[in-house]
Amino acid sequence: MVKVLRILNRFNLGGPTYNAAYLTKYLSSEFETLLVGGVKDKSEDTSEYILEKLGIKPIIIPEMKRSINPVNDLIAFRKIVKIIRDYKPEIVHTHASKAGTIGRIAALRCNVPVIVHTFHGHVFHSYFNSYKTELIKSVEQGLAKRSSKIIAISDNQKYELAEKYNITNPDKIEVVPLGFDLSRFRENTLEKRKTFRQKYHIKDNEIAIGIIGRLVPVKNHELFLNAIKYIKERTSKKIRAFIIGDGESMENLKQKTRELNIDFIDFTKKDEIATLTFTSWIKNIDYAYAGLDIVALTSRNEGTPVSLIEAQAANKPIVSTNVGGIENIVLPNRTALLTRNGGEDDYAYKLLNMIEDDALRIRMTQDGWDHVKNKFHYSRLIDDMSNLYFSLLKN
Repeated sequence: MVKVLRILNRFNLGGPTYNAAYLTKYLSSEFETLLVGGVKDKSEDTSEYILEKLGIKPIIIPEMKRSINPVNDLIAFRKIVKIIRDYKPEIVHTHASKAGTIGRIAALRCNVPVIVHTFHGHVFHSYFNSYKTELIKSVEQGLAKRSSKIIAISDNQKYELAEKYNITNPDKIEVVPLGFDLSRFRENTLEKRKTFRQKYHIKDNEIAIGIIGRLVPVKNHELFLNAIKYIKERTSKKIRAFIIGDGESMENLKQKTRELNIDFIDFTKKDEIATLTFTSWIKNIDYAYAGLDIVALTSRNEGTPVSLIEAQAANKPIVSTNVGGIENIVLPNRTALLTRNGGEDDYAYKLLNMIEDDALRIRMTQDGWDHVKNKFHYSRLIDDMSNLYFSLLKN
């Protein structure tokens, strides 16, 4: 039996946790997997319930946190070295930047035969200043040379890693898209829609627009707020907007909303009606997709945003910035209207058009499920990864 040690940054809501969980649970009986992860930030919602539902009991390393801390990082490194020496894996597979750095150095120290790293996005722009970004790039370039294979989750991400940021040569990068269990976005949708819209007091003639994800600067929620103001001044429709998620930018976004003179509520504190509602995290997110009419995304940088895969599984039309791997996961002008990154007027106009044009909105609800049901199902992910592991072990 082939032993795989899988190391994840932290168990927060998002694609990396689902990816690691499904690979841990569903790889064939020829593999045995041990999952290790860090702790989530205080501003993030936990995804440990996903692991519990699948019967996975990971090893948690409290010192492996999102922020760089030499003392904590050294402790985490030593703990991973001990785990490797005790577990003796043939493969160490790391996911995302912090786990990728500490985990791969530990695997190299212990002479693990196969070392694989998945980029679930990258931090080479829109995160740090130029000095820190160049330092991170240099570390990633060095680690890529010593890795058996680098995994990108989209063709666009592979291009960026190889050609734009010169992390490693294209031959060393394998594209393996994420995989999910998307069935819940197809079940009892009418009942879920009714429940969500009753809870948030959304009338039948109101169009509900939602943006789902962490409230952090790279997600650029200010673009969404500016678009809502633009739409309020021009639309003939009744609209309700929802910011679903939480994070470090929450208070800044509330202040921005006040400056734009958009009436809003924090639903965790008041059960009232407003143009814009901050909901915080919604664990049963399938209810939200069922209740929404349009899904928005405004990020400056993305890998494979889970919200857009889930939106298509729920057959919801999308308006998004065109960054990272987004154009690889949607069907432009069929499931999503894509705008230039930073094109504020273009974004607002396309979101307004989606609201005003009923025929367009209906047409863009037709192809989403057919597009994602196989391409992003976890069974395809399992097959792709198993085949890759076997090929690397042979070599």
